[in-house]
Amino acid sequence: MHISEGVLSAPVLAAGAALTTVGVAVGVRRMVSEQVPKVAVLASAFFVASLIHVPVGPSSVHLVLNGVTGLLLGWAAFPAILVGASLHALLFQFGGLTSLGVNTFTMACPALICHYAFGPLLRRGTRRAMQAAGFAAGAAAIALSGLLICLCLVLTGESFAEVAGLTLAAHLPVMVVEGLLTASCVTFLGRVKPELLGLGRRGAEGSGGAGPEGD
Repeated sequence: MHISEGVLSAPVLAAGAALTTVGVAVGVRRMVSEQVPKVAVLASAFFVASLIHVPVGPSSVHLVLNGVTGLLLGWAAFPAILVGASLHALLFQFGGLTSLGVNTFTMACPALICHYAFGPLLRRGTRRAMQAAGFAAGAAAIALSGLLICLCLVLTGESFAEVAGLTLAAHLPVMVVEGLLTASCVTFLGRVKPELLGLGRRGAEGSGGAGPEGD
């Protein structure tokens, strides 16, 4: 999901930086002090999950966890992913500082979309609903990130069209893995810490008396 430096055109880099600035500003503005530990934990999870890279042309394939980050954080996913992506660029040269805005936006925007698209399903509180919301968010976040990367490459130049298609195809297996992993994460959290998902303890254990263990 990280696009290397020197690949994208200046207008694409500028647009990515501007959009990320807006997203981070809104995320920080909406973040309350009680959210800071959760944001820090998810930023760390994003940082660790993204360490193993498989290069694919000017980009790379790896786990992202932006689906679960979006479900749990909403707009705060922007500052969380910015922190993780910044550490990747500074410590491991994944991506780069000039492409930091684009790399952050391509992962944080899908996270936010999944928050609004699948959050209502997640908050039903049943095991099947949480599994469905988790899988959908994990897979959709990767698919949308792949599409945004392809768009950035195509807008930079037609010569990147073939590479963009290869990049999107390479993310198809990652979609399935992320979907399964996100479904497992939110189901586990629904059992042990339902308030992180916006559920009350009673709502998570209830729902027809079945709770997360049954529908």
